[in-house]
Amino acid sequence: MQKRLQGRVALVTGASSGIGEATAMALAEAGARVAIAARRRERLDALAARLAGLGAEPLVLQADLQSTTEAQRVVRETEAHYGRLDVLVNNAGVMYLEPVEDADLGRWERMLQLNLMSLIAATQAALPGMRGRRDGHVVNISSTAGRIANPNAAAYAATKFGVGAFSEALRREVCQHNIRVSVIEPGVVETELRDHIGHASTRQAINAWADSMRQLQAEDVAEAIVFCVTRPAHVNVNELLMRPTDQER
Repeated sequence: MQKRLQGRVALVTGASSGIGEATAMALAEAGARVAIAARRRERLDALAARLAGLGAEPLVLQADLQSTTEAQRVVRETEAHYGRLDVLVNNAGVMYLEPVEDADLGRWERMLQLNLMSLIAATQAALPGMRGRRDGHVVNISSTAGRIANPNAAAYAATKFGVGAFSEALRREVCQHNIRVSVIEPGVVETELRDHIGHASTRQAINAWADSMRQLQAEDVAEAIVFCVTRPAHVNVNELLMRPTDQER
């Protein structure tokens, strides 16, 4: 396989499992050096060993990305370690689903902080270096929930609609600096994301729905991300919407 990202540096947040883990591996396989950020140190260390085997010179950054300060720190430490950051993949997120009337507002506040504010903060930290080099790519992981707001997903959809709006405004601000912005919008993916749902009946219902179809795999989404960041410099894939073949909505 041609090393299309040879010489490039990437940072993947939420890299300890699922889409983030698969993306870090896919970027490394394409030749990038890869920094990985998440809370769970043991999982990051295990992933780093696999990345090192691919020559990715991994940097492990343990961080609680609910904090915007931490989100900006991992960007700055990546730049300090490698001397640059070319590809930022804002993947860290949770999915808390429950009816508005029964919602745990503290839980929703944490989700808004992680899914949206952390993404914004990390992006802000990455922009000066990218603008200075007139080169960079920000990849924001959204969802079909960023296009369709379903019952019991009001706050989750609000975060993902927010990711889409932020990304489009950002794209228009930075395109003249040769910085690209891509939003990836997967449908149902077989990851641990649904394990976060604290509302029992909602969790049971969405798991039953997911089990009724051939779900996307984390590697499918990772391949889409690599596709976006390996386009020629004059091509920006702004949005990539992907669903399981069996998913109707």
